[in-house]
Amino acid sequence: MQSKDLVHLAQQYGSPLYVYDAEKIKSQYNRLSKAFSKVNKLRINYAMKALSNVAILQLLREMGSGLDTVSIQEVMLGLHAGYEPDKIFYTPNGVSLEEIEEVNAMGVQINIDNLSILEQFGTKYPNVPVCIRINPHVMAGGNANISVGHIDSKFGISVHQLPHLVRIVENTKMNIVGIHMHTGSDILDIEVFLYAAEILFDAAKSFKNLEFLDFGSGFKVPYKKDDIETDIEELGKKLSKRFNAFCTEYGKELTLIFEPGKFLVSEAGFFLAKVNVVKQTTSTVFAGIDSGFNHLIRPMLYGSQHHIENISNPKGKERFYSVVGYICETDTFANNRRISEIKEGDILCFRNAGAYCFSMASNYNSRYKPAEVLWMNGEGHLIRAHETFEDLMKNQIPLPTAVNAE
Repeated sequence: MQSKDLVHLAQQYGSPLYVYDAEKIKSQYNRLSKAFSKVNKLRINYAMKALSNVAILQLLREMGSGLDTVSIQEVMLGLHAGYEPDKIFYTPNGVSLEEIEEVNAMGVQINIDNLSILEQFGTKYPNVPVCIRINPHVMAGGNANISVGHIDSKFGISVHQLPHLVRIVENTKMNIVGIHMHTGSDILDIEVFLYAAEILFDAAKSFKNLEFLDFGSGFKVPYKKDDIETDIEELGKKLSKRFNAFCTEYGKELTLIFEPGKFLVSEAGFFLAKVNVVKQTTSTVFAGIDSGFNHLIRPMLYGSQHHIENISNPKGKERFYSVVGYICETDTFANNRRISEIKEGDILCFRNAGAYCFSMASNYNSRYKPAEVLWMNGEGHLIRAHETFEDLMKNQIPLPTAVNAE
């Protein structure tokens, strides 16, 4: 997409605004598929927590993607978007047995990540195909909040508890069809990923009737010029060769599953915000925008850096700005960042806004959530309208008049 297209969309739909480039999503999906083309059975399940708009789900469904879900609500959205139940993978954490039973009744693939629920579920439903999430105890990921495979993580069943796990499976005679792991997001070193894969291969040998191995995802995408990213092509060569060799050793052709979220949608997303005020202090020039961490929390939550450009003045002389929001709290998107000269009314564009941006938005300070637009075939398609005051009040219930009068 070009800057002029984004400016036009901001003028057409107002700001703040999320825009997603359909072609970038498609190219990332095809890139991953191509990297693992030497694996006979490959399945890509989009991790919809990254961006769960139904139109995005439909776009990926048309490309052949399955879904990785983490809640019953995400399962319901997937079904609403037209996915068949057998294309939906459900990997919850810390949920009740009752929710898992409810999801099981919908016919989707269940993935269980703790011994207690595994034993309870296996006792009641020994014939249901179940996947098990293993914690490989491998530290990976760009931030402590998104590193989920280390020894202190709440996610998965410790690989050191494998004997206990196997005993539960034998006692309940439950049907284990897959083994799963996810080490974390923003993986820089593919050797770490391959090391964790070997732990998964070893764990898989304890189960005789597997149909698939799920390697999670966590592939890093570039957030700035010359930034490091996961070498998908190199990983494809090395892991495909090792996976095919394992299938031969196992005596059965298994399906290799990935569940990318950020990799598919991050670079496709643009967040557009209008500059409300340019404020000069004794040491800093602030550019205050018509948004805040209620719409884009990642810089405050993870310390992530989103490239910011002034698309209203892309060729202007660069100056140093601190970009801040309108929330009644410190909500800083960038400190002393070089950006083309900013004037009030300009539109700033935040790159890499496709993953974990709108999906983590809130109504903090009673602000409305932004609209979302899908850029496809050279046109913008509104896929979520701006919220209104009616949306804010929809589920609120005022006190009865008589009580209020007292």
